[in-house]
Amino acid sequence: MQLIWLRSDLRQHDNTALAAAAARGPTVAVYLLSPQQWLEHDDAPCKVDFWLRNLSELSNSLAALNIPLLIRTAAHWDQAPAELLKLCRQLKIAAVHVNEEYGVHESRRDAAVAEALKAEGIDFHSHLDQLLFKPGTVLTKTDSYFKVFSQFRKVCYERLHRSMPALIKAPGKQSALNIDSDPVPDSVKGFATPSQSLRDLWPAGEKEARRRLDTFTDAQIDYYQSERDFPAKPGTSQLSAYLAAGVISPRQCLHAALRSNQGEFESGKVGAVTWINELLWREFYKHILVGYPRVSRHRAFRPETEALAWRDAPEDLAAWQEARTGLPIIDAAMRQLLETGWMHNRLRMIVAMFLTKNLLIDWREGERFFMRHLIDGDLAANNGGWQWSSSTGTDSAPYFRIFNPLSQSEKFDSEGLFIKHWLPELASLNKKQVHNPADVGGLFGAADYPSPIVNLSTSRQRALAAFKNLPSRTSSGGDDE
Repeated sequence: MQLIWLRSDLRQHDNTALAAAAARGPTVAVYLLSPQQWLEHDDAPCKVDFWLRNLSELSNSLAALNIPLLIRTAAHWDQAPAELLKLCRQLKIAAVHVNEEYGVHESRRDAAVAEALKAEGIDFHSHLDQLLFKPGTVLTKTDSYFKVFSQFRKVCYERLHRSMPALIKAPGKQSALNIDSDPVPDSVKGFATPSQSLRDLWPAGEKEARRRLDTFTDAQIDYYQSERDFPAKPGTSQLSAYLAAGVISPRQCLHAALRSNQGEFESGKVGAVTWINELLWREFYKHILVGYPRVSRHRAFRPETEALAWRDAPEDLAAWQEARTGLPIIDAAMRQLLETGWMHNRLRMIVAMFLTKNLLIDWREGERFFMRHLIDGDLAANNGGWQWSSSTGTDSAPYFRIFNPLSQSEKFDSEGLFIKHWLPELASLNKKQVHNPADVGGLFGAADYPSPIVNLSTSRQRALAAFKNLPSRTSSGGDDE
């Protein structure tokens, strides 16, 4: 008997470990609830709820194949080896199959499980699944991990030209086993159930994930490059939560994008090429996680930036977290996050740069807050994005590039539609006033909106000074977008 241990791969189709297990013999699936570990990892309640809802959908589709889904608890990953060993003994399991996960804790957990099983003569098979390329196989000429995305992407393209990762056939129906599936819990202690309105934005299941992918690649991908930076437009795929939970695979996404672009990924439709680039950014940050483990230990990718004199400013941090900075584009973005579990990617950069540059607050505070609220929270992508914005990371923005939230707002939400949707208290302002109500002086119905908590110009100078004082800092200049 084979056991597939499900984690961030909550789907039946194109699931490497599931297909490998089913090909070897009768298969049982197990999922471990690990609430203590999830709390330590700052996993958001809406994300845990999304996992459970997808697990429930997957249980139904596996039942149609006569594959039972068992639910066990290992509150902390330290308990995973004993819990899985116990189950393997009960069911007389010959081999356990998993899809690889990345990050220091994940790697240690899997190594400990493999060791415990092998001591009992049980095989442990780990499969490449949530990435197109195995970390350690896309390397520089000196056999080190890439630090610059454009160079990484070039090698990925060369590899894709030679061989495209194939989609994996879903397993067929197996003979019924005398094992009942366990009910999937509706909630887990320590994680509040999100609002119904948030849940409605993110329906569970592979059908919904594939529907979103098909809708995007059939119709919207052509406009992706030109519309993805405008938060009031439906310019993005809305697939990130499904990718993070493994309800859809990057291979399925890549194949769909190529189908929309006559098989091209470097030429043809600029929208499809841009979106494939985003899939490779996701790939890049996971490779960084493996190649430079310090980033999963809350360390800066650029060690010299550990010496930055971040401000201890709890009141400013709270104003940012609670969407009351007095800068509409920042507050609208934070409200979107708090109410939907998601934030538009352009806005993620704007609010991150505001926190780390204008408020000079440690990027780790922002990274943690995002993880605690994002339905698509992913350690590699979230950490990569925060370190990029704070100029502490790989391929990061030069420290002197500091987005001006007002000009970003005017550029990417010129009519103020996004701002007015999330800040209805500013609905009466015209499209010029809405970006900076402080200029209006409380007139025109903006009286209940706070004044800006920081002066953009002086705070920018403060950030430049802090970065210039770092050791081994040679470049200088001014690039205020």
